[in-house]
Amino acid sequence: MDFNRAKGFFFDRQKVVRRVRDAARKVLSRFGAFVRRTAKSSIRKRKRVSAPGEPPSSHTGLLKRFIYFGFDPSRRSVVIGPARLDQKPGDAPEALEHGGMSTVVEGRRRKRSKRRVKVEARPFMGPAMEKELPGLPAMWRDSVK
Repeated sequence: MDFNRAKGFFFDRQKVVRRVRDAARKVLSRFGAFVRRTAKSSIRKRKRVSAPGEPPSSHTGLLKRFIYFGFDPSRRSVVIGPARLDQKPGDAPEALEHGGMSTVVEGRRRKRSKRRVKVEARPFMGPAMEKELPGLPAMWRDSVK
């Protein structure tokens, strides 16, 4: 048996690495989509304020509408969460998830006033991830082909 023919019995390292990379992108993107869907479905659009510890109510629908996910190829991970809607520093989604201080703007155009309020935790992203996490190993099964 010659050398070139013997090489055929070994893994093609580049091919294996590429297929694992492609499978990771596909599986993690799918996981991100599932977590996003679960988080969005946990937020109810209604007028009343949610109780601390349960998912927040979305009075305008913006929080529910602007939850996204994205695959980060440099870190080989997926980022899932609400997007900021303006260029001003905002802390409302973080305050909803973990509790803390947030700025509330009240009034119209010329008579606006801002005040800081304490927000009790109303987690929606963490529970969504915990709910979908048991299905992650099944997504990885037979993903590298």
